[in-house]
Amino acid sequence: MQSIRWKNQTAVARTRSPFTFQSQVQVFQGQAWAADITLPKLRNRDHAAEWAAFFLALNGSEGNFLMGPKDYFGPRGVAAGSPVVDGAGQLGAALETSGWSADVPGILKAGDYIGLGSGAASRMHRVLIDTDSDEEGKASLLLWPRLTASPANLAPIEIEAPQSVFYVPGNIPEMESVRIGVENITFSAVEVLA
Repeated sequence: MQSIRWKNQTAVARTRSPFTFQSQVQVFQGQAWAADITLPKLRNRDHAAEWAAFFLALNGSEGNFLMGPKDYFGPRGVAAGSPVVDGAGQLGAALETSGWSADVPGILKAGDYIGLGSGAASRMHRVLIDTDSDEEGKASLLLWPRLTASPANLAPIEIEAPQSVFYVPGNIPEMESVRIGVENITFSAVEVLA
């Protein structure tokens, strides 16, 4: 991929009175990843054929694929240990975790990614504040997007290469063939939520 423009989606509405100018904010549950993706010019016939087959296999918005941030080279925090979810039934923006190395300041830093689930249930999240581990190796993470499905107790936390499941909205992306290959291809992707 040449570039990914992340378009984080959140369901928040703000209304402002035309008379008093006071605002009211309504926060709904919806938060999801979306992106516009640009591929470089494909001058290699094999690469162009592979991308064409990928888009055809997706069949428009029917198919799904895994994707993560292309510019993520691991956490900025220490991220030491074998982190897992600490307790079942967790939903919302906070996630209790354990299995980190004990008493580490900056176990994760604001902006680090984590992943929960695997395969078709993969979902990546971004850590919103610097987080320390306590003397038992536990850490409370504040995440975006919110947890809409509760991860299982002791589910592993992916810290190196988190991904989410995406689909291409609409029809199969167009590929323009020119004499020296295929021109830049741009397509959109939207996170699949169960």
